[in-house]
Amino acid sequence: MTHTKPHKQLILSLLFILITASKLFAQQPDLFKETVDSSRKLQTEISRSTFKTTRLINGHSIENVGRGILDFRISHRFGALNQGGKNFFGLDNAFTRLDLDYGITDRLMVGISRGTYEKEFTGFIKYKVLRQSTGASSMPISLSYVATAFLRTRDVFDPNASNFVKQKFFYAQQLLIARKFSDYFSLQLMPTMVHYQSTPTAADQNYQFSMGVGMRQRISKRVNITGEYYYQLNGFDGYSNSLAFGFDIETGGHVFQLHLTNSYGTTERTFIHETTGKWGDGDIHFGFNISRVFVIKKPKGFQKNW
Repeated sequence: MTHTKPHKQLILSLLFILITASKLFAQQPDLFKETVDSSRKLQTEISRSTFKTTRLINGHSIENVGRGILDFRISHRFGALNQGGKNFFGLDNAFTRLDLDYGITDRLMVGISRGTYEKEFTGFIKYKVLRQSTGASSMPISLSYVATAFLRTRDVFDPNASNFVKQKFFYAQQLLIARKFSDYFSLQLMPTMVHYQSTPTAADQNYQFSMGVGMRQRISKRVNITGEYYYQLNGFDGYSNSLAFGFDIETGGHVFQLHLTNSYGTTERTFIHETTGKWGDGDIHFGFNISRVFVIKKPKGFQKNW
């Protein structure tokens, strides 16, 4: 009769206990993981940076500046490339637009601008109705409402008309419906109505409707490709649909937007319903926007890191 040595018995006993314990623990729920998952479900995570700035290319994006933040934007739009070398392919002809946007709250933004093209003043209000989110409160899209008023101080349709002032004011209303599908791709729809108090001809409708679509495709950490197209549902005769492509480049506190478009104007009135250029004819305008934000009112918990 043989006997197992005591140390071998001890080793076998420890192995048996270890295997049995591991099986028991494997059958137990991961309480820490469940606690983390449960806490995440109780929180609401709002989608950020659907687009890089408050403007897609010509028109508004779903983005707002934060509460107490002032966004100063300078826009340049040059002449058409088909003007040839005599006009330096359109670079000899340019106009400038200055914008000031301010965040009253994280949802409400207001802005004013002045552009040299038709010497136009604008003022708008933009409110984010819905914000895309996951967690306790899930929302698949973001939705904003934008109302804009335009004052054109030159180039009326009929200078001999009795109601001269009526031809200078225009109004627009938009819904911005956007979804950030991933960190690399976002899509936005922009149903738009522009009201003309005075139209080019008596047969034209005062209310002009269009549907816009915009996109953002990320290609690197700081560079995004953007696109924007507006289809006129009942536009004026002789005008084209607006189509634009561009790049957004982040450099610290600045965002540079470089783009090509067949539209010379930059307001909803001018680029949606008064674009005369055609891509096929070389009526393509180069332009760029520069955006710089400033903290006017520090939010609670704000820390200056520079």
